[in-house]
Amino acid sequence: MGVLWSVLGMLESGATHIGVATDHIIESFRNDLWPGYKTGEGIEPELWAQFHPLEDALRAMGVVVWPMEEFEADDALASAARLAAMDTDVEQVLLCTPDKDLSQCVTGRRVVQLDRRRRELRDEAGVVERFGVGPASIPDYLALVGDSSDGFPGVPGWGEKASALVLARYGHLEAIPTDPGAWEVPVRGAARLSAALEANRDLAMLFRTLATLRTDAPVFGHVDELRWRGPTAAFEGVTQQMGATGLWERARRRT
Repeated sequence: MGVLWSVLGMLESGATHIGVATDHIIESFRNDLWPGYKTGEGIEPELWAQFHPLEDALRAMGVVVWPMEEFEADDALASAARLAAMDTDVEQVLLCTPDKDLSQCVTGRRVVQLDRRRRELRDEAGVVERFGVGPASIPDYLALVGDSSDGFPGVPGWGEKASALVLARYGHLEAIPTDPGAWEVPVRGAARLSAALEANRDLAMLFRTLATLRTDAPVFGHVDELRWRGPTAAFEGVTQQMGATGLWERARRRT
């Protein structure tokens, strides 16, 4: 129910076009690349049982849903952001998610990330402020520091501070000099970090692949497909079953 209220809140805040990506199944092509990548193991059956009804409720609300199977929901958001940003009629693209890997999609102030929980709108300057690197370096950054939510550990010894300092200067993993004496940034333990990176370079490249969002997921052909035209008649019954008739009333008033 919280997702529906969040979507309604975005519409009430002025959003005109909207799409919601879901992980229809948890596993994706990334599980074939790294055995430790996140799976559906451990998800409470009660929570799992809500996934498909949520998709149905969103459709009844009149919202476009992208249920991902081969790809992940984040790939769908990245793909949608790319397509929407290419449309000259689109004023701004908002990625409504706190997930740090989506920060790689931020572009200036045209594609921005909205963390509704923190009430924080993050443009490209905001990404640099938050992580110490620009959007293009986010996959490299995650490759070094790891991402526990996705199930890959990063490179031993590489914390957030060192990763940000080095990548702010060199941008990508392959541009980092193999000789730590050639590093043009002061990093404590440079020799140790360099040795760790060299010993785990193949893994680091793999982790970067895992952290790099795909932008070719099947989402929409034209941005107008995402225009919200109000809830369907079925949404009233959905909200009654949920005991949230206020959702129906407020959504209906938006049309």
